[in-house]
Amino acid sequence: MELPNRGGFNFDYSVRNESLSAKTGIALPKAKKTGTTIAGVIFNGGVVLGADTRATEGPIVADKNCEKIHYIAPNIYCCGAGTSADTENTTALISSKLALHRLATGRSSRVVTALTLLKNMLFKYQGHVSAALVLGGVDLNGPQLHTIYPHGSTDQLPYVTMGSGSLAAMAVFEARWREGLTKEEAIELVHDAICSGIFNDLGSGGNVDITVLTQDKVEIKRGYDKPNPRKFRRERPYEFPAGTTPIIAGSEIKSFLEERITITTLKPESMEI
Repeated sequence: MELPNRGGFNFDYSVRNESLSAKTGIALPKAKKTGTTIAGVIFNGGVVLGADTRATEGPIVADKNCEKIHYIAPNIYCCGAGTSADTENTTALISSKLALHRLATGRSSRVVTALTLLKNMLFKYQGHVSAALVLGGVDLNGPQLHTIYPHGSTDQLPYVTMGSGSLAAMAVFEARWREGLTKEEAIELVHDAICSGIFNDLGSGGNVDITVLTQDKVEIKRGYDKPNPRKFRRERPYEFPAGTTPIIAGSEIKSFLEERITITTLKPESMEI
């Protein structure tokens, strides 16, 4: 009996990829991860979310200015740490579900609704979807801040951190957080916490992004601070004289390839599962 397609993630190719890797000896490409510092703080009247902008692929910095604060609803945003594809697709999927819910009910989304959808989805995949999230928003119950772990467990706290630089960021929060923060104090605190992760964690870096959510509006401060500007730039670009790279045309291509490449014909084999 063929099961109906209910959407979500598909892991059918994981067995195939492992089989191909074992037979050919070619290592599979590594997933791009956001070795990350993300944080959030509640202040009087709203929530401040912050994130760094470095995406890594093993020891390589794949992106210096990626966006880790994702839109969920007009009054709800979410910071993501973990595998980039998982955080982006997870938040996009829940965002679309909440949009349909708003159209069906005619009401604005509640933070607890987004929280429940996210935790149920992550729990279903038992941690194989690598998305560690900081969810913040303001609804009729006031400002709320949650953390969601990849296995589906959640916390509700006045200040939170997640990601590989979370310990450095939490040190700033533990030392300086207090009740009754103003908006400006909360932004400064989150900024300093993200900077602490950037300077003390190799997986975090780039710029500081800030998002401020209140009952009336959302302020997206993309590139709020750039703590690591390039100190040196070449005065002139690299220049290569004409003829540096040989140009091969016509019949020379075949002889050029034959000298350098050995072609081996492989017999087709059935894939083992």
